[in-house]
Amino acid sequence: MYIAHGGKVIDVTASKMWKGGLHMKRHHAGKDLTTDIQAAPHSLEVLGRYPQVGILKTEAVSERELPDSLSWLLSRFPMLRRHPHPMVIHFPIVFMIATTGFTVLYLLTGYKGFDTTAYHCLGGGLLFTPIAILTGFYTWWLNYMAKPNRPVNIKKHLSFVLFAVQIASFAWRIAVPDILTCHGYITIPYVMLILSLAGIVTVIGWFGAMLTFPIEKD
Repeated sequence: MYIAHGGKVIDVTASKMWKGGLHMKRHHAGKDLTTDIQAAPHSLEVLGRYPQVGILKTEAVSERELPDSLSWLLSRFPMLRRHPHPMVIHFPIVFMIATTGFTVLYLLTGYKGFDTTAYHCLGGGLLFTPIAILTGFYTWWLNYMAKPNRPVNIKKHLSFVLFAVQIASFAWRIAVPDILTCHGYITIPYVMLILSLAGIVTVIGWFGAMLTFPIEKD
């Protein structure tokens, strides 16, 4: 089993961590893992334990050329290639789950502090979701050449659904501040919107995780 790193082809057949050609249920043998290994919890000295069996020759590919300014920026700050979206996406996920959770706590206890916290979390999620969407499109364009991909397509569509539900819920809450206490016909639809937020971000997170940690198929 061979992997490539930094232009070197390395034989990792003897490693127990590469049993079946798969490492940590994420990295597959036969690929250039130069970028992936940068994020590994171990140092590059681990690769020195295994023999180099060749040199990786790269062929010209038909990828679109990046603007000089962007190429310089990525070479100067490599984290801008893969990290912006993973860093930002956690905020709307946590805020939306918190919004749902604190709303349920308020309905169960009647403690106003829970309702206020849920309202603030809803606002936080509304603030970070557009940023997560923009960084997601950036990552998709830069690393996947904006090619169709089922997990990405699902994440894209659900992200806009999420943003729409956030806007509707937040605007509704502003228009009717006591919407959870009036116990009228509008309370139930509002609560359903809030409950849906946790479900939507769970699905988005699931398909995002599948891109990073694909499910091993038998």
